[in-house]
Amino acid sequence: MNFYRSHILVCGGTGCTSSGSDKIHERFDQKLAEHGLDKEVSVVKTGCFGLCEAGPVVIVYPEGTFYSHIKVEDVDEIVAEHLLKGRIVRHLVYHEKGEHPEVGRALNDIGFYKHQTRVALRNCGVIDPENIDEYIAFDGYMALGRALNEMKPEDVIQVIKDSGLRGRGGGGFPTGLKWQLTAQTPGEKKYVVCNADEGDPGAFMDRSVLEGDPHAVLEAMVLCGYAIGSDEGFIYVRAEYPIAVKRLEIALRQAREYGLLGQNILGSGFNFDIHIRLGAGAFVCGEEMALMTSIEGHRGEPRPKPPFPAVQGLFDKPTNINNVETFANIPQIIIKGAEWFKGMGTQRSPGTKVFALGGKINNTGLVEVPMGTPLKTVIYDIGGGIPKGKAFKAVQTGGPSGGCIPMSLIDVPIEYDSLVQIGSMMGSGGMIVMDEDNCMVDIARFFLDFTVDESCGKCTPCRVGTRRMLEMLDRIVAGKGEEGDIEKLQRLAESIKDTALCGLGQTAPNPVLSTIKYFRDEYEAHIRDKQCPAHHCKELLHLEITDKCRGCTACARVCPVGAITGEARGKHEIDIDKCIKCDSCIEKCRFDAIIKV
Repeated sequence: MNFYRSHILVCGGTGCTSSGSDKIHERFDQKLAEHGLDKEVSVVKTGCFGLCEAGPVVIVYPEGTFYSHIKVEDVDEIVAEHLLKGRIVRHLVYHEKGEHPEVGRALNDIGFYKHQTRVALRNCGVIDPENIDEYIAFDGYMALGRALNEMKPEDVIQVIKDSGLRGRGGGGFPTGLKWQLTAQTPGEKKYVVCNADEGDPGAFMDRSVLEGDPHAVLEAMVLCGYAIGSDEGFIYVRAEYPIAVKRLEIALRQAREYGLLGQNILGSGFNFDIHIRLGAGAFVCGEEMALMTSIEGHRGEPRPKPPFPAVQGLFDKPTNINNVETFANIPQIIIKGAEWFKGMGTQRSPGTKVFALGGKINNTGLVEVPMGTPLKTVIYDIGGGIPKGKAFKAVQTGGPSGGCIPMSLIDVPIEYDSLVQIGSMMGSGGMIVMDEDNCMVDIARFFLDFTVDESCGKCTPCRVGTRRMLEMLDRIVAGKGEEGDIEKLQRLAESIKDTALCGLGQTAPNPVLSTIKYFRDEYEAHIRDKQCPAHHCKELLHLEITDKCRGCTACARVCPVGAITGEARGKHEIDIDKCIKCDSCIEKCRFDAIIKV
Protein backbone atom coordinates (compact mmCIF):
# COMPACT_ATOMS: atom_id res chain seq x y z
CA MET A 1 0.00 0.00 0.00
CA ASN A 2 1.25 3.45 -0.92
CA PHE A 3 1.15 6.26 1.64
CA TYR A 4 0.75 9.89 0.59
CA ARG A 5 1.09 13.15 2.53
CA SER A 6 -1.66 14.78 0.51
CA HIS A 7 -4.64 13.73 -1.58
CA ILE A 8 -6.18 15.82 -4.33
CA LEU A 9 -9.83 14.97 -4.95
CA VAL A 10 -11.08 16.10 -8.34
CA CYS A 11 -14.82 15.98 -8.99
CA GLY A 12 -15.57 13.44 -11.72
CA GLY A 13 -19.35 13.91 -11.81
CA THR A 14 -21.14 14.78 -15.03
CA GLY A 15 -21.38 18.49 -14.25
CA CYS A 16 -17.70 19.01 -13.50
CA THR A 17 -16.63 16.64 -16.27
CA SER A 18 -18.55 18.74 -18.78
CA SER A 19 -16.62 21.76 -17.46
CA GLY A 20 -13.25 20.14 -18.05
CA SER A 21 -12.42 18.31 -14.81
CA ASP A 22 -10.77 15.47 -16.78
CA LYS A 23 -8.21 17.92 -18.14
CA ILE A 24 -7.70 19.31 -14.64
CA HIS A 25 -6.98 15.78 -13.40
CA GLU A 26 -4.48 15.21 -16.20
CA ARG A 27 -2.79 18.56 -15.50
CA PHE A 28 -2.34 17.66 -11.83
CA ASP A 29 -0.68 14.38 -12.80
CA GLN A 30 1.62 16.24 -15.20
CA LYS A 31 2.62 19.05 -12.83
CA LEU A 32 3.13 16.76 -9.83
CA ALA A 33 5.52 14.65 -11.90
CA GLU A 34 7.39 17.76 -13.03
CA HIS A 35 7.91 18.86 -9.42
CA GLY A 36 8.78 15.35 -8.21
CA LEU A 37 5.65 15.14 -6.07
CA ASP A 38 3.94 12.21 -7.77
CA LYS A 39 5.14 9.80 -5.05
CA GLU A 40 3.97 12.14 -2.25
CA VAL A 41 0.64 13.38 -3.56
CA SER A 42 -2.19 11.25 -4.97
CA VAL A 43 -4.79 12.55 -7.41
CA VAL A 44 -8.20 10.87 -7.10
CA LYS A 45 -11.20 11.28 -9.39
CA THR A 46 -14.35 11.11 -7.26
CA GLY A 47 -18.07 11.45 -7.76
CA CYS A 48 -20.09 14.62 -7.31
CA PHE A 49 -19.34 16.74 -4.21
CA GLY A 50 -22.85 18.19 -4.34
CA LEU A 51 -22.13 21.91 -4.69
CA CYS A 52 -22.44 21.98 -8.46
CA GLU A 53 -22.57 25.77 -8.60
CA ALA A 54 -18.91 25.83 -7.52
CA GLY A 55 -17.65 23.37 -10.13
CA PRO A 56 -15.20 22.28 -11.28
CA VAL A 57 -14.29 21.45 -7.69
CA VAL A 58 -10.94 20.33 -6.27
CA ILE A 59 -10.38 19.45 -2.60
CA VAL A 60 -6.93 19.05 -1.09
CA TYR A 61 -6.51 16.90 2.01
CA PRO A 62 -5.48 16.76 4.83
CA GLU A 63 -6.39 20.47 5.07
CA GLY A 64 -9.80 20.00 3.44
CA THR A 65 -9.18 23.06 1.27
CA PHE A 66 -12.13 23.56 -1.08
CA TYR A 67 -11.06 25.06 -4.40
CA SER A 68 -13.93 26.12 -6.66
CA HIS A 69 -14.41 27.15 -10.30
CA ILE A 70 -11.00 25.70 -11.09
CA LYS A 71 -9.54 26.08 -14.57
CA VAL A 72 -6.74 24.04 -16.07
CA GLU A 73 -4.35 26.99 -15.78
CA ASP A 74 -5.07 27.21 -12.02
CA VAL A 75 -3.50 23.80 -11.45
CA ASP A 76 0.04 25.12 -11.88
CA GLU A 77 -0.43 27.64 -9.05
CA ILE A 78 -2.04 25.11 -6.70
CA VAL A 79 0.82 22.65 -7.19
CA ALA A 80 3.56 25.29 -6.94
CA GLU A 81 2.11 27.09 -3.92
CA HIS A 82 -0.08 24.71 -1.91
CA LEU A 83 1.52 21.33 -2.55
CA LEU A 84 5.14 22.41 -2.92
CA LYS A 85 5.35 25.33 -0.49
CA GLY A 86 2.41 24.64 1.81
CA ARG A 87 0.69 27.97 1.09
CA ILE A 88 -3.05 27.79 0.37
CA VAL A 89 -4.02 29.72 -2.76
CA ARG A 90 -6.59 31.96 -1.10
CA HIS A 91 -8.12 33.57 -4.18
CA LEU A 92 -9.11 30.14 -5.54
CA VAL A 93 -10.71 28.89 -2.31
CA TYR A 94 -14.51 28.76 -2.20
CA HIS A 95 -16.13 31.66 -0.32
CA GLU A 96 -19.74 32.24 0.68
CA LYS A 97 -21.89 34.82 -1.09
CA GLY A 98 -21.02 38.26 0.21
CA GLU A 99 -17.65 37.22 1.65
CA HIS A 100 -14.36 38.68 0.55
CA PRO A 101 -12.72 36.38 -2.02
CA GLU A 102 -9.64 36.07 0.18
CA VAL A 103 -11.76 34.58 2.98
CA GLY A 104 -11.63 30.96 1.99
CA ARG A 105 -13.46 28.16 3.78
CA ALA A 106 -12.58 24.52 4.39
CA LEU A 107 -15.12 21.91 3.33
CA ASN A 108 -16.59 21.41 6.82
CA ASP A 109 -17.12 25.15 7.32
CA ILE A 110 -19.22 25.71 4.20
CA GLY A 111 -22.86 26.51 4.94
CA PHE A 112 -24.05 24.34 2.06
CA TYR A 113 -22.91 21.22 3.94
CA LYS A 114 -23.60 22.21 7.57
CA HIS A 115 -27.31 21.38 7.49
CA GLN A 116 -26.92 18.14 5.56
CA THR A 117 -26.84 14.56 6.81
CA ARG A 118 -25.35 12.22 4.22
CA VAL A 119 -26.46 8.61 4.06
CA ALA A 120 -27.21 7.84 0.42
CA LEU A 121 -24.49 10.32 -0.59
CA ARG A 122 -22.04 9.29 2.15
CA ASN A 123 -19.30 8.21 -0.27
CA CYS A 124 -19.97 10.63 -3.14
CA GLY A 125 -17.02 12.96 -3.46
CA VAL A 126 -15.11 10.91 -0.88
CA ILE A 127 -13.95 7.74 -2.65
CA ASP A 128 -12.77 6.72 -6.09
CA PRO A 129 -15.92 5.09 -7.51
CA GLU A 130 -13.82 3.00 -9.88
CA ASN A 131 -11.82 1.37 -7.08
CA ILE A 132 -13.66 -1.34 -5.11
CA ASP A 133 -10.95 -1.30 -2.44
CA GLU A 134 -11.90 2.25 -1.46
CA TYR A 135 -15.55 1.24 -1.11
CA ILE A 136 -14.55 -1.72 1.05
CA ALA A 137 -12.38 0.58 3.20
CA PHE A 138 -15.54 2.57 4.02
CA ASP A 139 -17.43 -0.51 5.31
CA GLY A 140 -18.39 -1.61 1.81
CA TYR A 141 -19.87 -5.11 1.53
CA MET A 142 -19.83 -5.44 5.32
CA ALA A 143 -23.62 -5.53 5.31
CA LEU A 144 -23.61 -8.30 2.72
CA GLY A 145 -21.09 -10.32 4.72
CA ARG A 146 -23.15 -9.93 7.88
CA ALA A 147 -26.40 -10.89 6.15
CA LEU A 148 -25.00 -14.00 4.47
CA ASN A 149 -23.21 -15.23 7.58
CA GLU A 150 -25.34 -14.09 10.48
CA MET A 151 -28.87 -13.43 9.23
CA LYS A 152 -31.71 -15.36 7.67
CA PRO A 153 -33.54 -13.79 4.69
CA GLU A 154 -36.51 -12.98 6.89
CA ASP A 155 -34.18 -11.24 9.37
CA VAL A 156 -32.93 -8.92 6.64
CA ILE A 157 -36.51 -8.06 5.67
CA GLN A 158 -37.46 -7.42 9.29
CA VAL A 159 -34.60 -4.93 9.76
CA ILE A 160 -35.70 -3.00 6.67
CA LYS A 161 -39.33 -3.07 7.88
CA ASP A 162 -38.33 -1.89 11.35
CA SER A 163 -36.31 0.99 9.87
CA GLY A 164 -39.41 2.50 8.29
CA LEU A 165 -37.55 3.15 5.02
CA ARG A 166 -39.99 4.31 2.35
CA GLY A 167 -39.38 4.19 -1.38
CA ARG A 168 -37.39 7.21 -2.52
CA GLY A 169 -38.67 7.02 -6.09
CA GLY A 170 -41.71 9.10 -5.27
CA GLY A 171 -44.46 6.77 -4.13
CA GLY A 172 -43.16 6.39 -0.59
CA PHE A 173 -44.31 2.76 -0.25
CA PRO A 174 -42.68 0.97 2.73
CA THR A 175 -39.61 -0.79 1.34
CA GLY A 176 -39.55 -3.62 3.86
CA LEU A 177 -43.19 -4.46 3.16
CA LYS A 178 -42.48 -4.54 -0.59
CA TRP A 179 -39.59 -6.96 0.02
CA GLN A 180 -41.76 -9.11 2.27
CA LEU A 181 -44.59 -9.34 -0.26
CA THR A 182 -42.15 -10.42 -2.99
CA ALA A 183 -40.53 -12.97 -0.68
CA GLN A 184 -43.90 -14.45 0.27
CA THR A 185 -45.07 -14.83 -3.33
CA PRO A 186 -44.41 -18.41 -4.45
CA GLY A 187 -42.16 -18.88 -7.46
CA GLU A 188 -38.90 -20.58 -8.39
CA LYS A 189 -37.68 -17.52 -10.30
CA LYS A 190 -37.75 -13.99 -8.93
CA TYR A 191 -36.10 -10.74 -9.99
CA VAL A 192 -34.60 -7.65 -8.40
CA VAL A 193 -34.83 -4.46 -10.47
CA CYS A 194 -33.18 -1.10 -9.86
CA ASN A 195 -34.98 1.85 -11.40
CA ALA A 196 -32.27 4.28 -12.54
CA ASP A 197 -34.36 5.84 -15.31
CA GLU A 198 -34.32 9.35 -13.93
CA GLY A 199 -36.34 11.45 -16.37
CA ASP A 200 -37.62 14.43 -14.33
CA PRO A 201 -36.44 17.83 -15.63
CA GLY A 202 -33.69 19.08 -13.35
CA ALA A 203 -33.24 15.79 -11.48
CA PHE A 204 -29.81 14.17 -11.14
CA MET A 205 -29.88 12.40 -7.76
CA ASP A 206 -29.71 8.82 -8.99
CA ARG A 207 -27.09 9.71 -11.60
CA SER A 208 -24.83 11.18 -8.94
CA VAL A 209 -25.13 8.13 -6.67
CA LEU A 210 -24.31 5.77 -9.53
CA GLU A 211 -21.37 7.95 -10.59
CA GLY A 212 -20.01 8.40 -7.07
CA ASP A 213 -20.86 5.17 -5.25
CA PRO A 214 -22.00 2.38 -7.62
CA HIS A 215 -21.03 -0.46 -5.28
CA ALA A 216 -23.58 0.71 -2.69
CA VAL A 217 -26.36 -0.02 -5.17
CA LEU A 218 -24.88 -3.37 -6.20
CA GLU A 219 -24.48 -4.47 -2.57
CA ALA A 220 -28.06 -3.49 -1.80
CA MET A 221 -29.39 -5.41 -4.79
CA VAL A 222 -27.53 -8.55 -3.69
CA LEU A 223 -28.97 -8.10 -0.19
CA CYS A 224 -32.44 -7.77 -1.68
CA GLY A 225 -31.89 -10.89 -3.79
CA TYR A 226 -30.89 -12.83 -0.69
CA ALA A 227 -33.90 -11.54 1.23
CA ILE A 228 -36.56 -12.35 -1.38
CA GLY A 229 -35.03 -15.49 -2.86
CA SER A 230 -33.81 -14.12 -6.19
CA ASP A 231 -30.68 -14.96 -8.15
CA GLU A 232 -30.85 -12.29 -10.86
CA GLY A 233 -31.15 -8.53 -11.01
CA PHE A 234 -31.37 -5.75 -13.60
CA ILE A 235 -30.33 -2.10 -13.44
CA TYR A 236 -32.37 -0.04 -15.88
CA VAL A 237 -30.30 3.10 -16.39
CA ARG A 238 -30.68 6.02 -18.76
CA ALA A 239 -28.52 5.77 -21.86
CA GLU A 240 -27.97 9.53 -21.42
CA TYR A 241 -25.83 8.75 -18.35
CA PRO A 242 -22.60 7.47 -19.97
CA ILE A 243 -20.38 8.08 -16.92
CA ALA A 244 -22.81 6.24 -14.65
CA VAL A 245 -23.03 3.33 -17.08
CA LYS A 246 -19.24 3.12 -17.38
CA ARG A 247 -18.74 3.07 -13.61
CA LEU A 248 -21.49 0.52 -13.14
CA GLU A 249 -19.76 -1.75 -15.66
CA ILE A 250 -16.45 -1.35 -13.82
CA ALA A 251 -18.13 -2.01 -10.47
CA LEU A 252 -19.85 -5.15 -11.77
CA ARG A 253 -16.57 -6.52 -13.10
CA GLN A 254 -14.74 -5.79 -9.85
CA ALA A 255 -17.49 -7.31 -7.70
CA ARG A 256 -17.40 -10.52 -9.72
CA GLU A 257 -13.59 -10.67 -9.43
CA TYR A 258 -13.84 -10.32 -5.64
CA GLY A 259 -16.48 -13.03 -5.31
CA LEU A 260 -19.14 -10.52 -4.27
CA LEU A 261 -21.32 -11.18 -7.29
CA GLY A 262 -22.02 -14.29 -9.29
CA GLN A 263 -21.82 -17.88 -8.03
CA ASN A 264 -21.34 -18.86 -4.39
CA ILE A 265 -20.99 -15.32 -3.05
CA LEU A 266 -18.53 -15.19 -0.12
CA GLY A 267 -18.63 -19.00 0.04
CA SER A 268 -22.22 -18.90 1.26
CA GLY A 269 -23.76 -20.97 -1.53
CA PHE A 270 -25.91 -17.96 -2.54
CA ASN A 271 -25.87 -17.03 -6.23
CA PHE A 272 -26.79 -13.62 -7.61
CA ASP A 273 -25.80 -11.68 -10.70
CA ILE A 274 -26.77 -8.27 -12.12
CA HIS A 275 -27.23 -7.05 -15.70
CA ILE A 276 -27.41 -3.52 -17.08
CA ARG A 277 -30.18 -2.46 -19.43
CA LEU A 278 -30.06 0.94 -21.11
CA GLY A 279 -33.19 3.06 -21.01
CA ALA A 280 -35.33 3.71 -24.06
CA GLY A 281 -35.16 7.49 -23.68
CA ALA A 282 -38.78 7.90 -22.61
CA PHE A 283 -40.00 9.55 -19.43
CA VAL A 284 -42.77 6.96 -19.06
CA CYS A 285 -40.17 4.20 -18.68
CA GLY A 286 -39.55 5.53 -15.20
CA GLU A 287 -42.94 4.08 -14.28
CA GLU A 288 -42.26 0.63 -12.87
CA MET A 289 -44.55 -1.41 -15.12
CA ALA A 290 -43.42 0.42 -18.26
CA LEU A 291 -39.80 -0.04 -17.18
CA MET A 292 -40.17 -3.79 -16.85
CA THR A 293 -41.99 -3.98 -20.16
CA SER A 294 -39.03 -2.18 -21.73
CA ILE A 295 -36.53 -4.61 -20.17
CA GLU A 296 -38.54 -7.43 -21.75
CA GLY A 297 -37.85 -5.87 -25.14
CA HIS A 298 -41.25 -4.31 -25.76
CA ARG A 299 -42.46 -0.76 -26.15
CA GLY A 300 -42.31 0.89 -22.73
CA GLU A 301 -45.98 1.16 -21.81
CA PRO A 302 -47.59 0.80 -18.39
CA ARG A 303 -49.72 -2.21 -17.51
CA PRO A 304 -52.77 -2.10 -15.28
CA LYS A 305 -52.28 -2.84 -11.59
CA PRO A 306 -53.06 -5.21 -9.94
CA PRO A 307 -51.30 -7.55 -10.34
CA PHE A 308 -48.44 -5.69 -8.71
CA PRO A 309 -44.78 -6.43 -9.49
CA ALA A 310 -44.38 -8.40 -6.25
CA VAL A 311 -46.85 -10.93 -7.70
CA GLN A 312 -46.34 -10.60 -11.45
CA GLY A 313 -43.58 -8.33 -12.61
CA LEU A 314 -40.60 -8.81 -14.93
CA PHE A 315 -41.22 -11.69 -17.36
CA ASP A 316 -44.41 -12.34 -15.34
CA LYS A 317 -42.32 -13.42 -12.34
CA PRO A 318 -42.41 -11.99 -8.80
CA THR A 319 -40.25 -8.88 -8.86
CA ASN A 320 -39.00 -6.33 -6.37
CA ILE A 321 -38.27 -2.91 -7.84
CA ASN A 322 -36.69 0.02 -6.00
CA ASN A 323 -34.96 3.14 -7.20
CA VAL A 324 -31.26 4.00 -6.78
CA GLU A 325 -31.59 6.14 -3.67
CA THR A 326 -33.71 3.55 -1.88
CA PHE A 327 -31.06 0.88 -2.50
CA ALA A 328 -28.24 3.25 -1.45
CA ASN A 329 -29.70 3.39 2.08
CA ILE A 330 -29.90 -0.39 2.55
CA PRO A 331 -26.28 -1.33 3.44
CA GLN A 332 -26.06 1.35 6.14
CA ILE A 333 -29.35 0.20 7.68
CA ILE A 334 -28.08 -3.39 7.89
CA ILE A 335 -24.77 -2.26 9.45
CA LYS A 336 -26.06 0.38 11.87
CA GLY A 337 -29.53 -0.95 12.57
CA ALA A 338 -33.13 0.15 12.20
CA GLU A 339 -33.08 2.37 15.30
CA TRP A 340 -30.15 4.36 13.93
CA PHE A 341 -32.10 5.05 10.73
CA LYS A 342 -35.29 5.92 12.64
CA GLY A 343 -33.28 8.41 14.67
CA MET A 344 -33.27 10.66 11.60
CA GLY A 345 -36.29 12.27 10.02
CA THR A 346 -39.85 12.02 11.30
CA GLN A 347 -41.96 9.24 12.75
CA ARG A 348 -43.87 8.66 9.51
CA SER A 349 -40.92 9.45 7.20
CA PRO A 350 -37.65 8.29 8.79
CA GLY A 351 -34.20 8.82 7.32
CA THR A 352 -32.92 11.39 4.86
CA LYS A 353 -33.87 12.52 1.36
CA VAL A 354 -31.69 13.62 -1.53
CA PHE A 355 -32.78 16.60 -3.61
CA ALA A 356 -31.45 18.09 -6.82
CA LEU A 357 -31.68 21.81 -6.07
CA GLY A 358 -31.91 23.96 -9.18
CA GLY A 359 -33.59 26.93 -10.81
CA LYS A 360 -33.39 30.45 -9.31
CA ILE A 361 -31.10 29.55 -6.42
CA ASN A 362 -27.53 30.58 -5.55
CA ASN A 363 -26.23 27.16 -4.55
CA THR A 364 -27.40 24.71 -7.17
CA GLY A 365 -26.45 21.14 -6.49
CA LEU A 366 -27.18 17.93 -4.64
CA VAL A 367 -28.61 18.14 -1.12
CA GLU A 368 -29.34 15.41 1.44
CA VAL A 369 -31.29 16.40 4.55
CA PRO A 370 -33.24 14.59 7.27
CA MET A 371 -36.93 14.16 6.51
CA GLY A 372 -38.93 16.89 8.19
CA THR A 373 -36.38 19.61 7.46
CA PRO A 374 -38.26 22.87 6.78
CA LEU A 375 -38.31 23.92 3.18
CA LYS A 376 -36.96 27.31 4.26
CA THR A 377 -33.76 25.68 5.52
CA VAL A 378 -33.13 24.12 2.13
CA ILE A 379 -33.87 27.31 0.20
CA TYR A 380 -31.93 29.79 2.33
CA ASP A 381 -29.50 28.02 4.66
CA ILE A 382 -28.34 25.40 2.17
CA GLY A 383 -29.34 26.95 -1.14
CA GLY A 384 -28.07 30.41 -0.21
CA GLY A 385 -31.27 32.19 -1.22
CA ILE A 386 -32.29 33.75 -4.52
CA PRO A 387 -29.76 35.35 -6.89
CA LYS A 388 -29.59 39.12 -7.42
CA GLY A 389 -31.68 39.82 -4.32
CA LYS A 390 -34.89 38.71 -6.03
CA ALA A 391 -37.86 37.54 -3.99
CA PHE A 392 -38.61 33.83 -3.59
CA LYS A 393 -41.92 32.97 -5.20
CA ALA A 394 -42.38 29.21 -5.31
CA VAL A 395 -40.63 25.88 -5.49
CA GLN A 396 -41.63 22.92 -7.60
CA THR A 397 -41.10 19.55 -5.93
CA GLY A 398 -41.68 16.17 -7.51
CA GLY A 399 -40.91 17.18 -11.08
CA PRO A 400 -43.72 17.18 -13.67
CA SER A 401 -45.80 15.10 -11.26
CA GLY A 402 -45.42 17.53 -8.36
CA GLY A 403 -46.89 20.83 -7.38
CA CYS A 404 -45.70 24.37 -6.76
CA ILE A 405 -45.29 25.43 -3.14
CA PRO A 406 -45.74 29.19 -2.53
CA MET A 407 -43.85 31.54 -0.20
CA SER A 408 -46.66 31.32 2.36
CA LEU A 409 -45.83 27.63 2.93
CA ILE A 410 -42.05 27.93 3.00
CA ASP A 411 -41.94 26.56 6.57
CA VAL A 412 -43.57 23.26 5.54
CA PRO A 413 -41.56 20.22 6.69
CA ILE A 414 -40.22 18.18 3.80
CA GLU A 415 -41.70 14.72 4.16
CA TYR A 416 -44.14 12.57 2.22
CA ASP A 417 -47.44 13.28 3.93
CA SER A 418 -47.05 17.02 4.54
CA LEU A 419 -46.20 17.66 0.88
CA VAL A 420 -49.21 15.65 -0.32
CA GLN A 421 -51.47 17.62 2.03
CA ILE A 422 -50.53 20.91 0.35
CA GLY A 423 -50.99 19.58 -3.19
CA SER A 424 -47.41 18.64 -4.02
CA MET A 425 -45.41 15.44 -3.59
CA MET A 426 -41.92 14.24 -2.79
CA GLY A 427 -41.34 12.63 -6.17
CA SER A 428 -37.86 11.36 -6.86
CA GLY A 429 -36.33 14.56 -5.46
CA GLY A 430 -36.22 17.32 -8.05
CA MET A 431 -36.58 20.79 -6.52
CA ILE A 432 -36.87 23.75 -8.91
CA VAL A 433 -36.87 27.20 -7.31
CA MET A 434 -38.69 30.16 -8.87
CA ASP A 435 -38.45 33.87 -8.19
CA GLU A 436 -40.58 36.95 -8.77
CA ASP A 437 -39.81 36.94 -12.51
CA ASN A 438 -41.42 33.54 -13.08
CA CYS A 439 -44.98 33.41 -14.40
CA MET A 440 -46.75 30.56 -12.62
CA VAL A 441 -49.20 30.03 -15.47
CA ASP A 442 -46.28 29.57 -17.85
CA ILE A 443 -44.56 27.26 -15.33
CA ALA A 444 -47.66 25.04 -15.29
CA ARG A 445 -47.71 25.17 -19.08
CA PHE A 446 -44.02 24.18 -19.26
CA PHE A 447 -44.44 21.06 -17.11
CA LEU A 448 -47.64 20.03 -18.85
CA ASP A 449 -45.94 20.47 -22.23
CA PHE A 450 -43.28 18.03 -21.02
CA THR A 451 -45.91 15.52 -19.91
CA VAL A 452 -47.82 15.75 -23.19
CA ASP A 453 -44.62 15.18 -25.14
CA GLU A 454 -43.60 12.21 -22.98
CA SER A 455 -47.00 10.50 -22.72
CA CYS A 456 -46.89 6.95 -24.04
CA GLY A 457 -50.37 7.45 -25.46
CA LYS A 458 -51.79 4.17 -24.19
CA CYS A 459 -54.70 5.63 -22.25
CA THR A 460 -57.09 8.32 -23.49
CA PRO A 461 -57.18 10.49 -20.33
CA CYS A 462 -53.44 11.09 -20.50
CA ARG A 463 -53.06 11.12 -24.30
CA VAL A 464 -55.98 13.42 -25.03
CA GLY A 465 -56.84 15.03 -21.69
CA THR A 466 -53.42 16.54 -21.00
CA ARG A 467 -53.25 17.86 -24.56
CA ARG A 468 -56.59 19.65 -24.14
CA MET A 469 -55.30 21.17 -20.90
CA LEU A 470 -52.13 22.31 -22.67
CA GLU A 471 -54.16 23.94 -25.44
CA MET A 472 -56.09 25.95 -22.85
CA LEU A 473 -52.87 27.04 -21.13
CA ASP A 474 -51.35 28.04 -24.48
CA ARG A 475 -54.35 30.27 -25.11
CA ILE A 476 -54.16 31.81 -21.65
CA VAL A 477 -50.47 32.77 -21.85
CA ALA A 478 -51.09 34.16 -25.34
CA GLY A 479 -53.78 36.49 -23.98
CA LYS A 480 -56.64 34.52 -25.54
CA GLY A 481 -58.04 32.98 -22.37
CA GLU A 482 -61.76 33.10 -21.69
CA GLU A 483 -63.94 33.23 -18.60
CA GLY A 484 -64.54 29.71 -17.36
CA ASP A 485 -61.15 28.38 -18.53
CA ILE A 486 -59.92 27.97 -14.96
CA GLU A 487 -62.94 25.88 -14.03
CA LYS A 488 -62.57 23.80 -17.20
CA LEU A 489 -58.91 23.15 -16.33
CA GLN A 490 -59.87 22.02 -12.84
CA ARG A 491 -62.62 19.67 -13.99
CA LEU A 492 -60.44 18.11 -16.68
CA ALA A 493 -57.51 17.77 -14.28
CA GLU A 494 -59.60 15.94 -11.69
CA SER A 495 -61.00 13.64 -14.38
CA ILE A 496 -57.48 12.74 -15.56
CA LYS A 497 -56.35 12.07 -12.00
CA ASP A 498 -59.26 9.67 -11.51
CA THR A 499 -59.04 7.77 -14.80
CA ALA A 500 -55.43 7.69 -16.13
CA LEU A 501 -53.82 4.26 -16.36
CA CYS A 502 -50.56 4.83 -14.49
CA GLY A 503 -49.16 7.05 -11.77
CA LEU A 504 -47.52 9.40 -14.25
CA GLY A 505 -50.81 10.17 -15.97
CA GLN A 506 -52.65 10.45 -12.65
CA THR A 507 -50.21 13.05 -11.34
CA ALA A 508 -49.68 14.98 -14.59
CA PRO A 509 -52.30 17.66 -13.69
CA ASN A 510 -50.64 18.45 -10.33
CA PRO A 511 -48.63 21.48 -11.52
CA VAL A 512 -51.80 23.02 -12.96
CA LEU A 513 -53.95 22.30 -9.91
CA SER A 514 -51.36 23.61 -7.44
CA THR A 515 -50.72 26.82 -9.38
CA ILE A 516 -54.47 27.46 -9.65
CA LYS A 517 -54.80 26.86 -5.91
CA TYR A 518 -51.99 29.18 -4.84
CA PHE A 519 -51.66 31.59 -7.77
CA ARG A 520 -55.22 31.88 -9.07
CA ASP A 521 -54.82 35.65 -9.28
CA GLU A 522 -52.19 35.21 -11.99
CA TYR A 523 -54.56 33.08 -14.04
CA GLU A 524 -57.29 35.69 -13.64
CA ALA A 525 -54.93 38.51 -14.64
CA HIS A 526 -54.03 36.66 -17.83
CA ILE A 527 -57.66 35.95 -18.68
CA ARG A 528 -59.52 39.08 -17.53
CA ASP A 529 -56.91 41.82 -17.70
CA LYS A 530 -54.78 40.34 -20.49
CA GLN A 531 -51.73 41.03 -18.34
CA CYS A 532 -48.89 38.91 -17.01
CA PRO A 533 -48.10 40.07 -13.45
CA ALA A 534 -44.56 38.68 -13.71
CA HIS A 535 -43.98 40.49 -17.03
CA HIS A 536 -42.92 37.21 -18.60
CA CYS A 537 -45.49 36.20 -21.23
CA LYS A 538 -44.44 38.04 -24.38
CA GLU A 539 -47.85 38.08 -26.02
CA LEU A 540 -49.18 40.12 -23.10
CA LEU A 541 -46.32 42.61 -22.97
CA HIS A 542 -45.03 45.54 -24.92
CA LEU A 543 -41.83 47.52 -24.53
CA GLU A 544 -41.82 51.17 -23.58
CA ILE A 545 -39.02 53.75 -23.50
CA THR A 546 -39.09 55.93 -20.37
CA ASP A 547 -37.80 59.42 -19.67
CA LYS A 548 -34.45 57.90 -18.70
CA CYS A 549 -33.67 57.75 -22.42
CA ARG A 550 -30.59 59.83 -23.37
CA GLY A 551 -31.06 59.48 -27.11
CA CYS A 552 -27.85 57.52 -27.60
CA THR A 553 -29.52 55.58 -30.48
CA ALA A 554 -27.97 52.26 -29.34
CA CYS A 555 -31.40 50.63 -29.13
CA ALA A 556 -32.40 51.78 -32.61
CA ARG A 557 -29.17 50.46 -34.10
CA VAL A 558 -29.66 47.01 -32.61
CA CYS A 559 -33.39 46.60 -33.36
CA PRO A 560 -33.69 43.95 -36.11
CA VAL A 561 -37.05 45.22 -37.41
CA GLY A 562 -36.58 48.98 -37.22
CA ALA A 563 -39.29 49.43 -34.60
CA ILE A 564 -37.42 52.19 -32.69
CA THR A 565 -37.26 55.74 -33.95
CA GLY A 566 -36.01 59.05 -32.58
CA GLU A 567 -33.47 61.81 -32.96
CA ALA A 568 -30.00 61.71 -31.45
CA ARG A 569 -30.02 63.05 -27.88
CA GLY A 570 -33.81 62.93 -27.91
CA LYS A 571 -36.24 60.46 -26.39
CA HIS A 572 -36.92 57.51 -28.66
CA GLU A 573 -40.19 55.66 -29.30
CA ILE A 574 -41.10 52.02 -29.98
CA ASP A 575 -43.69 51.05 -32.58
CA ILE A 576 -45.46 48.23 -30.72
CA ASP A 577 -46.98 46.95 -33.96
CA LYS A 578 -43.52 46.40 -35.47
CA CYS A 579 -41.82 45.24 -32.25
CA ILE A 580 -41.13 41.48 -32.13
CA LYS A 581 -40.23 41.58 -28.40
CA CYS A 582 -36.75 40.12 -28.87
CA ASP A 583 -35.44 42.22 -25.94
CA SER A 584 -32.31 43.20 -27.88
CA CYS A 585 -32.93 46.85 -27.06
CA ILE A 586 -33.21 46.13 -23.32
CA GLU A 587 -29.90 44.28 -23.34
CA LYS A 588 -28.21 47.12 -25.22
CA CYS A 589 -29.59 50.08 -23.21
CA ARG A 590 -27.04 51.38 -20.67
CA PHE A 591 -29.53 53.63 -18.89
CA ASP A 592 -32.29 51.11 -18.01
CA ALA A 593 -34.63 53.28 -20.01
CA ILE A 594 -36.63 50.44 -21.62
CA ILE A 595 -39.22 48.58 -19.57
CA LYS A 596 -41.80 45.85 -20.08
CA VAL A 597 -45.39 46.88 -19.45
